[in-house]
Parts: sequence; structure tokens; C-alpha cells
Amino acid sequence: MTRNARRAVGGLLTIAAGTAIGVSLVADVRQESTEPASQVVWSEGRVRVEVLNVGGVTGMAGGATRKLREAGFDVVDFGDSRPFDPGRPSEIVDRVGRTDIATAVAKVLGIDNVQSDPDPNLYVDVSVLLGSEWAGRDEGTEEDQSEAAEAWWDPRGWFGN
Repeated sequence: MTRNARRAVGGLLTIAAGTAIGVSLVADVRQESTEPASQVVWSEGRVRVEVLNVGGVTGMAGGATRKLREAGFDVVDFGDSRPFDPGRPSEIVDRVGRTDIATAVAKVLGIDNVQSDPDPNLYVDVSVLLGSEWAGRDEGTEEDQSEAAEAWWDPRGWFGN
């Protein structure tokens, strides 16, 4: 084997080992974020949910996302909706013609306003629109909120900071 070939093989082995270690770290971090089975409310199949902050209060979408994921829902998108409307009430919108799913999401978040507006152009089953009044709901302690804000893939959290 030539010297260049040995270097190439050595480089590939180094990359493979680094990748294996990285995948192992990610798998370990993901396992830490599993929630207790007692918190799971929905177990009847995958439900894709989007959570939108329409009220303009910082952190609402993240808090609602944490609650929904703990309950077994798949939050595929969350964030702010523009423009904000502080006067708009919170509502859960059924996007696929299954109000039972929307009602289950509403129950987890403590929202009574459930509407049905099926839209085949959206790739979600339920839309959650959080008005500013939802910010006062029980969202856990400040420590819980800061943990929810930290993503499992953020390397700063892997080493204690």
C-alpha cells in the first residue's frame, strides 16, 4: 500500500470513529429527555401539531410544545405568528376533519376554543394558536422552562454548560 493510500485509509477511519462517537453522544442525550409514561395522554397514533404564538408573549410556544410532547403529540413546528394580535383568544384548529384529536390537544393545554377548518395544503393535523391570555397558565417552574428551551442537540448542554 502506498503512503498516500495509507493516509487516505487512516483519514477515513478517523472520520468514521468521530462520527460513531458523535452519534453515540446524540443518542445518549436524547434518551435523557424521555418523559414518564404517566404523562402520556395520546397513544392512538402520530398527531402532527403546529404551535403558533399569536399573542406576542415570549416563551408561550416553547411551553406549549413541551406540554404537548410530554403528552405524546408530535409538535413538528412552533414559533411566532406575524403579526401578533394580543386581543386574539387562544384556539385549537382541527386541520384534517378529526375534532377528537383537536379536543385532546385542547385538553392538554387547557383551551376550550376548538374549531374545525380542514386544510389539505397544511402538513399538520392540528394548529394551536396561543393568545396572550394563555401565558398565565401553569407552565411549570422557571427551571422547567429553561430546560425546555435547551435543545437536545445543543452541544453546550452536553458538558454542563
